[in-house]
Amino acid sequence: MKLKSKLIAGLVAGAAAFFVGLNQQVSAATVNNDYALSASEGSSLRTSNNVIIAHATGTYAPAVNNAIFEKRTWYSNGAYVQYIVGDGGKIYRVGSEGYQAWGAGSWANANAPVQIELAQTYDNAEFHKDYVTYVNLLRSSAIKYSIPTDVDSSAWRGVKSHLWITNNVWGDHTDPYGYLASHGITKAQFAHNVQYGFSSSGNDVSPTPKPTPKPVKPANKKQVDVTYAMHQRNGRWLSPVKNAGSGANGFAGMPYSAHDMLYIKVNHGSLMYRVHTIEDGWLPWVHKANKNDTVNGVAGIKGHTIDGVQMYYTTPKGETYQQAYYRSQSTQRAGYLGTCADNGSVAGFDSWAGMYGEPLDRLQISINNHSDF
Repeated sequence: MKLKSKLIAGLVAGAAAFFVGLNQQVSAATVNNDYALSASEGSSLRTSNNVIIAHATGTYAPAVNNAIFEKRTWYSNGAYVQYIVGDGGKIYRVGSEGYQAWGAGSWANANAPVQIELAQTYDNAEFHKDYVTYVNLLRSSAIKYSIPTDVDSSAWRGVKSHLWITNNVWGDHTDPYGYLASHGITKAQFAHNVQYGFSSSGNDVSPTPKPTPKPVKPANKKQVDVTYAMHQRNGRWLSPVKNAGSGANGFAGMPYSAHDMLYIKVNHGSLMYRVHTIEDGWLPWVHKANKNDTVNGVAGIKGHTIDGVQMYYTTPKGETYQQAYYRSQSTQRAGYLGTCADNGSVAGFDSWAGMYGEPLDRLQISINNHSDF
């Protein structure tokens, strides 16, 4: 830790105000250092300068709350990044640039001099301010460390989403695309904006090019049926449900009841799934479905309360791309929570279904190329 103390002093002074764009017309953004880790906190390991990582927080809360939380729990929770953007375009620093943060696994942490979280808001006007700052901070950070500004390319250098890290290195996160999509920002738009940046007015520096229409290929979509069932906590297995519908048979689970085990199977393609329990956190992925095999055939631990579910469907090669769309309800609130997509590409409470600390009492799943909810 002592090795970086002198460097941090310079970083703090230099980061008090900096440009978030590199064009002739730019606007200065002030970095709030109130929640920055001290010289005796955080990793003392330097990074290689290969990637800048784009995150979204996954919760709808002010950016300052996230900064306070990461400052307080950086060691006990084992998670923090360099910057958190939100609250109408503000930037909060937690970790130190050029030193490893703990945000996306060992390879990503060792190769990213900067990792940036985007705080989530339902307010569109606030989102636009946050998004412009977020994009320009990603872009200027990449240029500062001589890293390409292209997003999620096949190369092992550039700006990378957490989803890219999951798909190519390790992990299960899909941010920031689900959240960006909830405000109408596609992957292509995000990549374009990071490539070209924004002017001081928040407008695109270079207009988004219109994509060349691709030849229409004949659809090869297969019907995929998903069958699933939940086990009441300290009780019995409930009747399985096929796909999702309306009425009493349209979901797995029992209203106002806690559950401790789940199995899911598909008749075509493959699906992996896991659950989060109040007692244990996220449990390992399950690839089979056999209610009689409580070790490898179901997700969950008998007697432990499920409060979250996550799954990924893999479409067989050559077929129309489909994914798992799913949603849940808890014992503590009326109505279903937002719809989730397994690749984080739709608006809603994306990346996993449920609410931490609230027993999950109903679950609906559909495998399709669009959401049925």
